[in-house]
Amino acid sequence: MSSRIYINQYFSIKYHLMEENLPEENVAAAEPVVVKTAKVKKEIPEVLTVRNWKEYLGESLLIIFSVALALVVTEYFNSLHEKRQAKEILNQLKEELANNKQNAALQYTYHLQVFKNIDSAKKNPAFAKQFLDSGKIHISVLMPEGALYKDMNDVAWQAAKQNDIFSRIDFATYSILTDVYNNQQRYLNLEPSLERLLVSYDARKQENLQVTLTLIHDALFAWIVERTPRLVKEYQQAIDRLEKY
Repeated sequence: MSSRIYINQYFSIKYHLMEENLPEENVAAAEPVVVKTAKVKKEIPEVLTVRNWKEYLGESLLIIFSVALALVVTEYFNSLHEKRQAKEILNQLKEELANNKQNAALQYTYHLQVFKNIDSAKKNPAFAKQFLDSGKIHISVLMPEGALYKDMNDVAWQAAKQNDIFSRIDFATYSILTDVYNNQQRYLNLEPSLERLLVSYDARKQENLQVTLTLIHDALFAWIVERTPRLVKEYQQAIDRLEKY
């Protein structure tokens, strides 16, 4: 009897032990098995373009053509700008020549009147005394507007030389322009010549009055009056030559 009790207790204990272990085994069995697999990377096939020599030649010619075209266009616009600038300077030169021609004619008339004043001083002692009084010379008695009545400008001429405008005109026109402005520059020699004459001690002596007046007359004639008619003609010739540009 006692042995049966022990056996029953043995199986009872074993049964309970089996019940306690059963959920863990079932849960473990119920969990899904995850199998990790390596991802397969998709490779994109590389496409190689094979070119022949004709395609390379075509691209090279296209680049050369583009560069050449850019140079031609740039050169064209530069040339157009230079032509416009040259035309503008030549127009300014014509205007300057026209103004100088007019001033030269006015100055010629003015100095003819100065000649009359000199003649009057030679013949009229009272008028001469106004010019030379007690060793003092009053040049305004003979020349109310000064030695040079009008200025002749050369601003456009200098601009033309700086911008090499002479490469766009013919040699004959260039020669006339050079001669005109050289003769015009000689006008400026009148004032230094008169200055040397009038500041001298001998010119202020009363007994030298007639000589002094004659020397003033000769200086005006040499530097202005004698040159002006020819200079006026050259002004007009230069203007006519520039009309075609």
